[in-house]
Amino acid sequence: MAEHESLEFGKADFVLLDTVSMEEFMANLKLRFEKGRIYSYIGEVVVSVNPYRAMNIYGRDTIEQYKGRELYERPPHLFAIADAAYKAMKRRNKDTCIVISGESGAGKTEASKYIMQYIAAITNPNQRAEVERVKNMLLKSNCVLEAFGNAKTNRNDNSSRFGKYMDINFDFKGDPIGGHINNYLLEKVSGWLGFHIICVFHLQLLSGAPDSLLHSLHIKKDPKAYTYIKIGGQIKTSINDNADFKAVADAMKVIGFTGDEIQTVYKILATILHLKIDVETLGLEKLTDLRHTKIEHSWTPLNVEKALLYRTVATGRDVIEKQHTTQEASYGRDALAKAMYERLFCWIVGRINDIIEVKNYDARIHGKNTVIGVLDIYGFEIFQNNSFEQFCINYCNEKLQQLFIQLVLKQEQEEYQREGIPWKHIDYFNNQIIVDLVEQQHKGIFSILDEACMNVGKVTDEVFLQGLDVKLAKHAHFSSRKLSPTDKSLEFDRDFRIRHYAGDVAYSVVGFIDKNKDTLFQDFKRLLYNSSNPVLKGMWPEGKLRITEVTKRPLTAATLFKNSMILLVENLASKEPYYVRCIKPNDVKSPLLFEHERCRHQVEYLGLLENVRVRRAGFAYRQTYPRFLQRYKMISEFTWPNHDLPSDKEAVKKLLQGCRFDHDVAYGKTKVFIRTPRTLFSLEEQRAEMVQRIILFLQKVWRGALARRRYRRMRAALIILQAYRRYKVKSYIREVNRRFKNVQSMKDYGRHVKWPTPPKVLVFSSWIFLDASFRWWAWTLIKGLSPEETLQVRAKVACLEALKSQRADLGLQRDWEGNYLRDSPDTASSFTLISSMLQRKDKFMRVLFSCNVRKINRFHKTENRAVLITDRHLYKMDPLRQYKPMKSIPLYNVTGMSISSGKDQLVVFHTKDSRDLVVCLQGMVPANESRIGELVGTLLSHFKRLDVFGVDLSGEDYRAARGHGRGCPQ
Repeated sequence: MAEHESLEFGKADFVLLDTVSMEEFMANLKLRFEKGRIYSYIGEVVVSVNPYRAMNIYGRDTIEQYKGRELYERPPHLFAIADAAYKAMKRRNKDTCIVISGESGAGKTEASKYIMQYIAAITNPNQRAEVERVKNMLLKSNCVLEAFGNAKTNRNDNSSRFGKYMDINFDFKGDPIGGHINNYLLEKVSGWLGFHIICVFHLQLLSGAPDSLLHSLHIKKDPKAYTYIKIGGQIKTSINDNADFKAVADAMKVIGFTGDEIQTVYKILATILHLKIDVETLGLEKLTDLRHTKIEHSWTPLNVEKALLYRTVATGRDVIEKQHTTQEASYGRDALAKAMYERLFCWIVGRINDIIEVKNYDARIHGKNTVIGVLDIYGFEIFQNNSFEQFCINYCNEKLQQLFIQLVLKQEQEEYQREGIPWKHIDYFNNQIIVDLVEQQHKGIFSILDEACMNVGKVTDEVFLQGLDVKLAKHAHFSSRKLSPTDKSLEFDRDFRIRHYAGDVAYSVVGFIDKNKDTLFQDFKRLLYNSSNPVLKGMWPEGKLRITEVTKRPLTAATLFKNSMILLVENLASKEPYYVRCIKPNDVKSPLLFEHERCRHQVEYLGLLENVRVRRAGFAYRQTYPRFLQRYKMISEFTWPNHDLPSDKEAVKKLLQGCRFDHDVAYGKTKVFIRTPRTLFSLEEQRAEMVQRIILFLQKVWRGALARRRYRRMRAALIILQAYRRYKVKSYIREVNRRFKNVQSMKDYGRHVKWPTPPKVLVFSSWIFLDASFRWWAWTLIKGLSPEETLQVRAKVACLEALKSQRADLGLQRDWEGNYLRDSPDTASSFTLISSMLQRKDKFMRVLFSCNVRKINRFHKTENRAVLITDRHLYKMDPLRQYKPMKSIPLYNVTGMSISSGKDQLVVFHTKDSRDLVVCLQGMVPANESRIGELVGTLLSHFKRLDVFGVDLSGEDYRAARGHGRGCPQ
């Protein structure tokens, strides 16, 4: 925490000083500056001292240290206040603003840049392209406005000469979606009495632009060549002008300026530089420096001459041309240059707003659009001869100081009284009296100035001063030489003094009337309106009026500025404010020098010591009871999720008593007040711990709900799927029943009927149904056959199963006789006798197959033989000897049978003793009717496990038989 920062760096929070005094405050401020600690706290206010050197405390690592942290959890830093404003905006859905104040050169512009950098770095975690684009444009707008609205002076290299208030719009997720910029009182580009001022981009253009661009604009690289730049002394250009010029040009492109618009900006800047005519030698022949400007903007020499040397005046119906005096011509020239630059700057701001403003945002669809405002405005300054612009600037600072006093000092003390909290009142200076001195209706300085400007006849600055002396003679904070004749620091008929909150400032009334009227001759407005450049033409809409047209008197510069300040303060007051108070340690820009008196003056001017006293005596945090409960109720079991106590106040008491913080709090009528930041930080820690547990609980409940929802959906889907499956099955069964309903009466018993395509769920089951159908069909066909026919069908089926892919001709179309030797007339008698004898001897039951064959031996010789196969033996017989058995082989010794896949009828009977029998079947049947199929089918139907090899034989016996070709059909 910030309170625990090492004491060698002093007290990080001025509220923790041992004694509250100016000496203690300044000693602590100096110690921290010398130790390199440029940031300190006063409660929730950040005090920043300009270090005048680059410091490595703004990188990505530092951003991560402050991201999401509480204000007092890390050492003081700009990032801490930026994060606090962002969290307040995101957590409480409330608009916030960061007010950066301090005198010129105190580092306000740099502070606003670092705050913008931090907000851009912590947003858009999902890297959405649109959000990145908006962030880039917001950051680049800073670069452009700084170049055109800041100036190089002999006090400050980058002095803000305009006030800037930027609203950054965020969506409900906390990502930037757009913004809006308000600018206040741009000081005109001119020489100031006593020191030099010039727009930063003018120098960047002269020193950093490429030669080709400068040549096209007809301007030189030498800044001394131009009147508006060389006033006030030597110019020191930067070695980075080239890079800075390119950075500004690139930034304008990123924001959305077109190429033509950027070129128009360059041309207008060049035009202002060309307006350097010496008033003593005015004449058309001396206008050479405007020749190129005329070409660029389509102004004729005659029009330029008339605008610079003459003034067109309407008197009734007559229009006359009045030639300027030397003084009037000088005034007109300067007024033109100032007005052109002011209109250019306002156009740039308006163009940026057109691009970055939120468009088509509907809060009902996209959620509430919240805002963080960042105010970077010129600081209070005291010069030797203070002008009208400085008077407005100092008035602006008085308004902001009034807001600070009201919000931080006055409202805080009034809140304690309103809430009934015991409080000892602390005296402080209320600068309302000074604000009223400037802006009060009919009595204020602005009103007196406006009245002087509206007087008929010749109005001078001295007349305005006389009016001040009359109406403000008794005011305690106003004086002049006439009212204080002994004060020789004021000049008669020129100076007046105001006792500001920050000190006494003397102002010279010279130029007040002219600057308040902000008069620019109508001739110049018509000249600029008639330009062929559409951008320049749009900057001067009043130029379209004819000289005889009478218009309403425009509001004066003072009134416009006063109204803008009132609106600014009202806007800031409507938001939750956070403050950065900047201090300038010295005038020589030294990183080591701490000028005690200068810093003390700024501390007094900024009201920092009063702020410490109020914070020291008061409470660091306060919140209404409902909002406090909404944030911290999960800490206590008595308040989570809802309490049943009589009131929210009693519930808050119960919560804090349970946390043992009752000693550090006070209970008001509508709010709870917490004295030290440690208590708030401890509450935040407990809340963060409980939030994690609540998140886990909610995740568990939500995941359970999702699982139950998913289960119900799956169950519903399963029920639907099951019902659909049942429907498909039933439909399939009904379709099968419909198609095969009358197959018994059909001639082919439904063989031609196509089987329906089954649903996916019945793909495998349909094969069972199909097999059953085939079995029924086969059973229907064979149920009427005789036993002999049944045996033959069974043999043919067995043959087909075994040899359907091995042989083309199986003889399935004819009747299988089986015992061909018995049925042959030539062999019937002798064979019947032998078979009967063998049946008595070997006791076989039936003859399976008999046939004449051609036997091939191992010597490749062939002999006529006969084969008889019974249910027990295989006999080889000699047909020449009345079929006398030559060899008997028990069937259990036959291990298999091989046949060829050709048209021949070669058969090999394999035996266990490897004495295979090789024969070629033959008989009285035609040669194209094979008996191989009959032999195989008969044996397979009788012996279920006989091995049949339907392959081409490659043995020597087979080759010999094929070679002899005796009796073996091919």
